Amino acid sequence: MMISRIMLRGTVALGVLAATAAPAFAGSSEALLKRLHEKGILSDEEYNELLSDEKSEARATPASGGDGAGLDLSKMVKMTDSGIGLQVGPATIKFAGSVNGFYVHDNPDTPSATTSVVGGVASVGGKNSSAVRNGLLPGFLTVSVTSQQEGWDVGAFFGMYPGINSTAWGTLGANNGGQPTALATAGIDFRQTYLTFGRKNVGTFKIGRDIGLFGSEGILNDITLLSSGTPGGNVAPGNTTLGRIGVGYIYTDFQPQITYTSPNFSGVQASVGVFQPLQSLTGPAQSGSSPGFQGKLTYDGKLAGVGTRFWVSGVTQKHDIVTGGSYTGQGIDAGGKVTAGPIAVTGYYYTAKGLGTTVLGLFDTDAVGNPRKSNGFYAQALATFGKIGVGGSYGESSLKYANAADAAANPDLVKVNSSYVGQLRYNLTSWVTLIGEYVHSKAKAHSGNQASSDAMALGGILFF
Repeated sequence: MMISRIMLRGTVALGVLAATAAPAFAGSSEALLKRLHEKGILSDEEYNELLSDEKSEARATPASGGDGAGLDLSKMVKMTDSGIGLQVGPATIKFAGSVNGFYVHDNPDTPSATTSVVGGVASVGGKNSSAVRNGLLPGFLTVSVTSQQEGWDVGAFFGMYPGINSTAWGTLGANNGGQPTALATAGIDFRQTYLTFGRKNVGTFKIGRDIGLFGSEGILNDITLLSSGTPGGNVAPGNTTLGRIGVGYIYTDFQPQITYTSPNFSGVQASVGVFQPLQSLTGPAQSGSSPGFQGKLTYDGKLAGVGTRFWVSGVTQKHDIVTGGSYTGQGIDAGGKVTAGPIAVTGYYYTAKGLGTTVLGLFDTDAVGNPRKSNGFYAQALATFGKIGVGGSYGESSLKYANAADAAANPDLVKVNSSYVGQLRYNLTSWVTLIGEYVHSKAKAHSGNQASSDAMALGGILFF
């Protein structure tokens, strides 16, 4: 009987401690003890003893700061620059996330002998399509855990990217096409998982999976990142739209890497990394004997009160063909964003050989491994007046033949993908932005074939 009462009192004490661990439950510990007493679980003696102990602990707990006596709430909760954060012991835990959804109506071109473009991004179907889907971003939930240990700032980061659309049955990834039928489920794209360690005057090292360096500024500064852009597969939508991928830049992708980022020197910062070698999606079979290498240099500053961000990045990787021979895929991009008052203007350009178009390794070579050249650009402007923003952009991506034999074998290969985007935003709250968008996409083949499509998107995105 005595053992049972000791266990009971221990349980009650834990309940009281949990109830007093956050300001939202102030006073609930005494209420809990009172209810247990009224139900006969605690005797008069036990109730008075525990109540006295609780009041003593409350008096011993400092309101802020503290010397370790009692429970110091100021060391349990910590405000963060974004997301939701708290501090537990030596670690700061931070949650951030986003959810979005858009109604997208796409008006495609009619299929014919003259609308066939291999690698074209404009939809060809003959009939209009409607979808309720994610935009260029899927949803995401990220968790970071950081701490300072033995003079090093260390951290772990996890990024889960769930979509709202159902994925096709039997596929292995969340981005392998949609399945708009009953009894289907959405997928999760686990894009990020990496560790970091560094020091303020040394820089930061990163090991794991994260966004690449080459091409990253192109997509991160694109206004369609928060909206839809070119739909791509609107009849059976996958996890994301294309945005301006393939119509202005090559998708940077999330890749396994070991990278180093320097300290910030008066606005200048450099990053270099060793990357998992990628194989061609459309070229001959390859082996990865050499890693990929990427680097990026950025500058942030103000000139006469005008905010600026400029960047240049590059990528190179040797590709060994299984049947013999090799080629090197390489590219460089550059761009800048200038913000003056409510107006932000962005320009971006890339040129590459053996990288392909739209995504890394797509149509990068002919059938035997001769590399193709490619280039692209986009220009955009966004004006924000209070809660309302108005933006527009134009961009295109071009692909060249490797040689005359390549031209003869692939007459309908895409020559240029392009798009116009018009966008209207309304910041409903600090978290929620409502967006309406019109997109005209066009694909043109080397043969002269061409196709175009028009899309309207209306929806919203939330960040916390």
